[in-house]
Amino acid sequence: MPTYDFPQNLRDAQLALHQTRAAYEQYATTLPWSAEPMPGWEGDKQLHSSYRSHKEDSPGYTEEQAEEVRRFQEELRRLSAEVATHPFWESLSGPDLVDARMVLKHAHEQPEGGA
Repeated sequence: MPTYDFPQNLRDAQLALHQTRAAYEQYATTLPWSAEPMPGWEGDKQLHSSYRSHKEDSPGYTEEQAEEVRRFQEELRRLSAEVATHPFWESLSGPDLVDARMVLKHAHEQPEGGA
Protein backbone atom coordinates (compact mmCIF):
# COMPACT_ATOMS: atom_id res chain seq x y z
CA MET A 1 0.00 0.00 0.00
CA PRO A 2 1.44 3.38 -0.95
CA THR A 3 2.19 5.90 1.75
CA TYR A 4 1.42 9.60 1.58
CA ASP A 5 2.96 12.54 3.37
CA PHE A 6 -0.29 14.12 4.57
CA PRO A 7 0.07 17.63 6.00
CA GLN A 8 -0.58 17.72 9.74
CA ASN A 9 -3.52 20.10 9.39
CA LEU A 10 -5.21 17.64 7.00
CA ARG A 11 -4.58 14.73 9.40
CA ASP A 12 -5.97 16.85 12.26
CA ALA A 13 -9.09 17.78 10.29
CA GLN A 14 -9.74 14.14 9.38
CA LEU A 15 -9.32 13.05 13.00
CA ALA A 16 -11.66 15.83 14.17
CA LEU A 17 -14.19 14.65 11.57
CA HIS A 18 -13.99 11.07 12.92
CA GLN A 19 -14.33 12.25 16.52
CA THR A 20 -17.23 14.59 15.77
CA ARG A 21 -19.08 11.89 13.82
CA ALA A 22 -18.61 9.43 16.72
CA ALA A 23 -19.82 12.02 19.27
CA TYR A 24 -22.86 12.82 17.10
CA GLU A 25 -23.76 9.16 16.71
CA GLN A 26 -23.44 8.65 20.47
CA TYR A 27 -25.61 11.71 21.14
CA ALA A 28 -28.22 10.51 18.64
CA THR A 29 -28.75 7.33 20.66
CA THR A 30 -30.14 9.49 23.50
CA LEU A 31 -32.72 11.26 21.32
CA PRO A 32 -36.38 10.37 20.77
CA TRP A 33 -36.98 8.37 17.58
CA SER A 34 -38.67 11.34 15.88
CA ALA A 35 -37.59 14.98 15.82
CA GLU A 36 -41.26 16.01 15.82
CA PRO A 37 -43.89 14.71 18.25
CA MET A 38 -45.35 11.56 16.70
CA PRO A 39 -47.73 8.89 17.93
CA GLY A 40 -46.34 5.44 18.48
CA TRP A 41 -47.47 2.38 16.57
CA GLU A 42 -47.63 -1.37 16.77
CA GLY A 43 -47.17 -3.55 13.72
CA ASP A 44 -49.08 -6.68 12.85
CA LYS A 45 -47.75 -10.04 13.94
CA GLN A 46 -45.84 -11.63 11.10
CA LEU A 47 -46.45 -15.15 9.87
CA HIS A 48 -44.14 -17.74 11.52
CA SER A 49 -42.83 -15.21 14.04
CA SER A 50 -43.74 -14.09 17.51
CA TYR A 51 -42.03 -10.73 16.94
CA ARG A 52 -44.28 -7.72 16.86
CA SER A 53 -42.69 -4.39 15.91
CA HIS A 54 -43.69 -1.27 17.79
CA LYS A 55 -42.63 2.24 18.76
CA GLU A 56 -43.66 4.21 21.81
CA ASP A 57 -44.95 7.76 21.36
CA SER A 58 -42.19 10.22 20.57
CA PRO A 59 -42.27 13.56 22.38
CA GLY A 60 -40.03 15.07 19.68
CA TYR A 61 -36.79 16.91 20.30
CA THR A 62 -36.57 19.66 22.86
CA GLU A 63 -35.25 22.99 21.58
CA GLU A 64 -31.90 22.20 23.24
CA GLN A 65 -31.72 18.79 21.53
CA ALA A 66 -32.61 20.29 18.15
CA GLU A 67 -29.95 22.97 18.61
CA GLU A 68 -27.33 20.36 19.53
CA VAL A 69 -28.20 18.31 16.42
CA ARG A 70 -27.86 21.46 14.28
CA ARG A 71 -24.51 22.23 15.91
CA PHE A 72 -23.21 18.72 15.20
CA GLN A 73 -24.45 18.81 11.61
CA GLU A 74 -22.90 22.22 10.97
CA GLU A 75 -19.55 21.07 12.40
CA LEU A 76 -19.65 17.88 10.34
CA ARG A 77 -20.30 19.88 7.16
CA ARG A 78 -17.47 22.29 7.98
CA LEU A 79 -14.96 19.52 8.71
CA SER A 80 -16.02 17.51 5.65
CA ALA A 81 -15.49 20.55 3.44
CA GLU A 82 -12.12 21.26 5.08
CA VAL A 83 -10.91 17.72 4.36
CA ALA A 84 -12.41 17.49 0.87
CA THR A 85 -11.08 20.83 -0.37
CA HIS A 86 -7.64 20.72 1.22
CA PRO A 87 -4.92 21.91 -1.21
CA PHE A 88 -3.02 18.62 -0.71
CA TRP A 89 -5.47 16.84 -3.03
CA GLU A 90 -4.37 19.02 -5.97
CA SER A 91 -1.00 17.21 -5.95
CA LEU A 92 -2.67 13.88 -6.84
CA SER A 93 -4.90 12.60 -9.61
CA GLY A 94 -6.74 9.49 -10.80
CA PRO A 95 -6.40 6.29 -8.78
CA ASP A 96 -3.74 7.86 -6.54
CA LEU A 97 -6.23 10.49 -5.40
CA VAL A 98 -8.86 7.90 -4.55
CA ASP A 99 -6.30 5.70 -2.78
CA ALA A 100 -4.91 8.63 -0.78
CA ARG A 101 -8.39 9.65 0.38
CA MET A 102 -9.00 6.10 1.61
CA VAL A 103 -5.60 5.96 3.36
CA LEU A 104 -6.29 9.29 5.10
CA LYS A 105 -9.42 7.86 6.70
CA HIS A 106 -7.18 5.44 8.62
CA ALA A 107 -4.14 7.68 9.07
CA HIS A 108 -5.02 8.29 12.73
CA GLU A 109 -4.55 4.55 13.34
CA GLN A 110 -0.90 4.79 12.21
CA PRO A 111 1.98 6.41 14.08
CA GLU A 112 2.61 9.94 12.80
CA GLY A 113 4.79 9.97 9.71
CA GLY A 114 3.79 6.36 8.96
CA ALA A 115 0.84 7.02 6.67
